[in-house]
Amino acid sequence: MIADWLTAAGLGSIKPVLAALVLPPVPFIALALAGAGVARARPRTARWLTAVGCIGVWSSCCTGVAHWIETTWLPEPPALTAGQRAVLKSRAAAGEPLAIVVLGGGMDRGASEYDGRDDLANAPLARLRYAAWLSRQTGIPLAASGGRGWGSSDPAVAAEATRTAEIAQAEFGTPLRWIEATSRDTHENAVNTVALLRAAGVHEILLVTTGWHLPRALREFRAAAGAVPGAIVITPAPMGQAYPADTVATRWMPSGAGLLRMHEVLHEVLAGIGDHR
Repeated sequence: MIADWLTAAGLGSIKPVLAALVLPPVPFIALALAGAGVARARPRTARWLTAVGCIGVWSSCCTGVAHWIETTWLPEPPALTAGQRAVLKSRAAAGEPLAIVVLGGGMDRGASEYDGRDDLANAPLARLRYAAWLSRQTGIPLAASGGRGWGSSDPAVAAEATRTAEIAQAEFGTPLRWIEATSRDTHENAVNTVALLRAAGVHEILLVTTGWHLPRALREFRAAAGAVPGAIVITPAPMGQAYPADTVATRWMPSGAGLLRMHEVLHEVLAGIGDHR
């Protein structure tokens, strides 16, 4: 994958910058600005560039377009059913060594409402909510994976899994059994967490993350689990696959929710380019 190539080349720290430049709306804004720049010399070209840029900005802010890309280009597995949860509960009660792993997804700095403490961003907080619920439903112990991402160079920022453990205990009443707090991206989530849980004797991981992130996360975890003897089974447990309860008309109108979802979905599509495993 492109992300892995950059990491292997020692360029992991520039991944957040590259993502910001290649993902909407920046490329389309650049097209519109290019059109303005050649307006006098090449008016016809300018009109085309400006039109494509404006259409691109509009499209990249629509939940309808994001949903089409997500369902077309990201092979997301379905969520666990009540029947599957019941089977997992029986297996856990029988003593099978299972674990639920919830992946991080970013931190917010200095939440004043929590006395200035760093907090989980919306996506990882939603992941934790589902993972804690799934743990209570099945009786399977919970693990969190996430350190300081490539975009954070401040050692004062708490490791994400550490803050996840605090919130899981204090707000969801679900303590974590394992914490992996050194990873910087999905690849390291997989390698570090599989090593941690293999040492603990775990034979199967229920992998919890947002649906659009799960195809890439699943590839990474299955590669890490199968890289050494005693392979761990990786079972997907996606969440966050619902879309806003909008109308047919508003689905194709620009919105902040549309831009965010498009950014997340295209990030995963681009990150998976070149993955032939």
